[in-house]
Amino acid sequence: MATVIEQKTRPAAGAPTSWVANGAAMAAFLAAGIGAFAMGMIAFLAAGDVLPVPTLYGPAGGVSGRTTLAVVVWLIAWGILHFRWKDRQLAGRRIEMATLLLIALGVLGTFPPVWELL
Repeated sequence: MATVIEQKTRPAAGAPTSWVANGAAMAAFLAAGIGAFAMGMIAFLAAGDVLPVPTLYGPAGGVSGRTTLAVVVWLIAWGILHFRWKDRQLAGRRIEMATLLLIALGVLGTFPPVWELL
């Protein structure tokens, strides 16, 4: 009895060899950028007395309320994005660029010289 060996052809250059859902990872990546941006925006608005954030732990001061609010925003963003993207394959380049931009803006918002622009 002769056996038939299946011959696999090499995929074209740049073609994916298998489909992998990366949406959950991309959701976590973008949510990190959203959380960093939220921290910068909350710090910026709290410094200008536009967003009064309560102190949750006295020895830490106002930073306890600001960071807690930023973590809540991050978790909500992560949950929503994960739910929507978990079974998808997404192009990572745009998400990476958006995340890096959000992180840069978030870091910028935490610097006191930026607060003085209010």
